[in-house]
Amino acid sequence: MSDMTLLEAVNLALHHEMERDPDVVVLGEDVGVNGGVFRATVGLRDKFGFKRVIDTPLAEGLIAGVAVGMATQGLKPVAEFQFQGFIFPGMEQIICQAARMRNRTRGRITCPIVYRSPYGAGIHSPEHHSESVEALFAHIPGLRVVIPSSPKRAYGLLLSAIRDPDPVMFFEPDRIYRSMKSDVVDDGIGLPLDVCFTLRPGRDITVVAWGACIQEVMRAANLLAEQDIQCEVLDLATIKPLDMESILASVRKTGRLLVVHEACGSFGVGAEIVARVTEEALTSLKAPPRRLTGVDAAVPYYRNEEYYLITEQDIADAAHQLMENQWL
Repeated sequence: MSDMTLLEAVNLALHHEMERDPDVVVLGEDVGVNGGVFRATVGLRDKFGFKRVIDTPLAEGLIAGVAVGMATQGLKPVAEFQFQGFIFPGMEQIICQAARMRNRTRGRITCPIVYRSPYGAGIHSPEHHSESVEALFAHIPGLRVVIPSSPKRAYGLLLSAIRDPDPVMFFEPDRIYRSMKSDVVDDGIGLPLDVCFTLRPGRDITVVAWGACIQEVMRAANLLAEQDIQCEVLDLATIKPLDMESILASVRKTGRLLVVHEACGSFGVGAEIVARVTEEALTSLKAPPRRLTGVDAAVPYYRNEEYYLITEQDIADAAHQLMENQWL
């Protein structure tokens, strides 16, 4: 067991799985000699060689497409996009090839690919380096979308993503790459995909979040607890498919729902969660469910970035409004 950052946990999981399974390969821009733009792949090329850790041209369509070819021929590629905002040239290959391969071949061929990418605002970078577009991929049949929120979950979820027989979009919140540490055991045990993690039990409000927003949510929950408002915090972790069973069970207990996410509000994951809760647990709700999200605008440059990001006080205020609001 060792104390490490989320970035180090990603690196540890890659080391572990490449050592365990010779079919796992890593490819992407600068992943080899330089160890990746954030150094997530540092040390892999020295240990496993250039045939398994492949520096690619600056061509996201090529990265996405070559990974499909590798996966259909028995390899397990982990393809890195330097930032989520650079992934768009590869979406044709991801959506039309990787996501559909199992269905197209009636299960004869699968695509065990992990497409990794840092994402999110808060690192003082331009908009292509700061986007949160997980909802785009969650809309696509055949894709899993996974977002860790801590070093321990990054390690365990990445192991499970690499072992999954279908394509996984694995988005890592760069804002907390190095800002937090926790104990991680290199035991090779993957965490389950497709389930929420209950980070804090509570009786008054169910708060659903993922990625870096979990940090603000937990601090807000501590603040609210001092005011005798107990929040049950769920880390969604797997965006697609949604673990509605856990969410519904929590909402039926608390009667109130707050969904917090950094991405734009319109047509987002929060809207999907609220829609399903109102369809399946409307009579359990004591107040209308609420979303607290980013605004429908590009992420601003760093001088205005603080106005874009959701704060713990924003979350606490939204919780107070939920407690005061009742169905008429």
